[in-house]
Amino acid sequence: MTQVDLSTQNNHLTRLEEPIHLYHQIQPHGVVFVLDEPDLNIVQVSSNAQQILGLQIDEILDANLEDIFDSFQLEPIKQGIQDNNFDFLNPSKVWARVKGDEYVVFDAIFHRNSQGVLILELEPAISYENIPFLSFYHLAKTSINKLEETATLNDYCQVIVQEIRKMTEFDRVMLYRFDEENHGDVLAEDKLEELESYLGLRFPETDIPKPARQLLSSNWIRLIPDAKAESVQLIPAINSIIEQPIDFTHSILRSASPCHLEYLHNMNVGSSLTISLIKDQKLWGIIACHHQTPKYVSYELRKACEFLGRVVFSEISSREETEDYDYRMRLTYIQSLLIDYMSQDDNFINGLVNHNPNLLNVTSSQGAAICIGGNYTKVGKTPEEEDLNYLIQWLQNNVEDDIFYTDSLPQIYPDAIKYKDIASGLLAIPISKRNYVLWFRPEVIQTVNWGGDPNKAFFTSNNNGNLRLCPRKSFELWKETVRLSSLPWKQVEVNAALELRKAIVNIVLRQADELAQLAQDLERSNAELKKFAYVASHDLQEPLNQVANYVQLLEMRYHGELDEDAKEFINFAVEGVSLMQTLIDDVLAYSKVDMQGVEYQLTNAETALERALANLRGRIAETGAKITHDPLPTILADGTQLMQLFQNLLGNAIKFRSEKPPEISISAQRLDDVWLFAIRDNGIGIDPQFSERIFVIFQRLHTRDEYPGTGMGLAICKKILECHRGRVWVESELGQGATFYFTIPIGGRERDRRRGRQAQNYLVGGGQ
Repeated sequence: MTQVDLSTQNNHLTRLEEPIHLYHQIQPHGVVFVLDEPDLNIVQVSSNAQQILGLQIDEILDANLEDIFDSFQLEPIKQGIQDNNFDFLNPSKVWARVKGDEYVVFDAIFHRNSQGVLILELEPAISYENIPFLSFYHLAKTSINKLEETATLNDYCQVIVQEIRKMTEFDRVMLYRFDEENHGDVLAEDKLEELESYLGLRFPETDIPKPARQLLSSNWIRLIPDAKAESVQLIPAINSIIEQPIDFTHSILRSASPCHLEYLHNMNVGSSLTISLIKDQKLWGIIACHHQTPKYVSYELRKACEFLGRVVFSEISSREETEDYDYRMRLTYIQSLLIDYMSQDDNFINGLVNHNPNLLNVTSSQGAAICIGGNYTKVGKTPEEEDLNYLIQWLQNNVEDDIFYTDSLPQIYPDAIKYKDIASGLLAIPISKRNYVLWFRPEVIQTVNWGGDPNKAFFTSNNNGNLRLCPRKSFELWKETVRLSSLPWKQVEVNAALELRKAIVNIVLRQADELAQLAQDLERSNAELKKFAYVASHDLQEPLNQVANYVQLLEMRYHGELDEDAKEFINFAVEGVSLMQTLIDDVLAYSKVDMQGVEYQLTNAETALERALANLRGRIAETGAKITHDPLPTILADGTQLMQLFQNLLGNAIKFRSEKPPEISISAQRLDDVWLFAIRDNGIGIDPQFSERIFVIFQRLHTRDEYPGTGMGLAICKKILECHRGRVWVESELGQGATFYFTIPIGGRERDRRRGRQAQNYLVGGGQ
């Protein structure tokens, strides 16, 4: 089987759900009065009042409550209503004369609804006295003592249902717990032996529609003493004072919806008592008590069950938290270690992955990945980088929260099906818009035991054009194989990931501040160094010129008196001075290649190439070089530096030629967000072991006798490309020519032209 999809059913169900809290249908075992304050006149009454009280409906409507009950009974009740003290009032024992000297005793329960309307509900009293406090205390204490002796949560739940069944004598008592999708799992059950067991089954969320769950969340207890009893009307249906139906959310006697009553019939349930288990104002589960025949439970006993339900559920919550405590403490310890590692490492990513424990231990995952600026650091089993790129794009377009997690990623992101064995479960925290930390869990194939086919959780019937919901009739075991899902993420793991996110953001911001300060210091240092280089080079030129001039003057004046050795020594001195001057010129050129002084604008690469070729015209003609190029793009760059880049690379290709005339080709192609340029030649080639060394300042592979130069040309090329956020490299073999590649980003460096404070934005915002 494939996994059940209830989404279509739920959409249909939502359209047919009724506002059951506005029902004007009343269960017939009690009477409802809707009162107008402060005089307590009766403005609405249930139609069964005539049968139970022996009074005509017309006599009751617009009558005062004192006309029904003796005034001396009402004095303390009026005071309680005036003080808004319904806990003190409920229940109040009241009696009404029905025939002659015949009286009926009622449990009177008052409440004021969300509309501010006062409602009185009367239930015939089984006993004429309230249960004494000590009896109630001993009843609760006996149950609680047994609960305290249990060890596990499941054992605890089992004791609860046994005690509730012993107190109420229902045929079956079950404890449900709702999952995140509101399906109910039966954790514990106590029943008559002959009844079929529901223990361990899952009941679909459609068994308790959303309006019903909202009512259960608002009421701790709900009684239906006779599921087959005919409900009675509230007369009139519309309240004349507020001119709308009455809100019966907290009503004890409100009738159940026809769909729910039919559901009980299909389960062979004659009466039911439901105790809500509420945690953090959300319905955690219910204790469902079922009887095969009608069964009335007194108000006092219902209150005892409600009290026990509150007490025992507080213990359930405590035990759930206790079971998670050790795991939570371990995750907290791991989290503190990772924060220390990140703080101590120069790069916070190293702190997350290079130690034990590492990133995987934060959520007990099988794989994790850190995406920063389009670069991935992976731990354990993860999807391929290409798949991670697409996943990040999907997260950017679909997730805006500080955390995202799912245990069924392929069902909401179909591309994940191909790596379901690695990442059926995903937990993701964004560090910024483009930077994420991801955890992955593999698919775990599970078998779920449903109480009936959840795909047939309800159906609709059409009676004379009236469409209504009808509940399912089968509750037999139905097995489902769940695929494309991982183990669920625990809340403590989600919380741990959120805390780690805060720590990462804080550390990145701190490191960005430090980097911004370092950038400012570096900028200041570079400015001073640049000034020093200029001044030093300028000051060196003058004495060198003097040396060259005086040496040449010696040669001219004493030419006839010098022997061959002296003439050779003078030539060495002149050549040394000339080389020194060339070195100084190259150092000046290198120091002038600076991000600050660059003019970025739309530059036609072909124009820059033509300028370079014009400067090399003499050497091209001298060597017979043949230079061709493909159409070149217009890019965002500094035109002068781009021309210098072409000139240096082409000059090298001509200089290091083979015996054949140089043949050089230039091409460019678009790769994602960069332009890739290639300059190929047929020269002498380069040993691959020196492919990095040649870009280092003053590094040479040949003597100056073989090939003149200072070894600065390629270092200048590298610096030019660093200023443009590009890179340069060579691919070559000895005797096979060489191909120099370089890249320039499509957007130039407009988005990265930031200093100081902007360095922080670059790190946190995910710059490339």
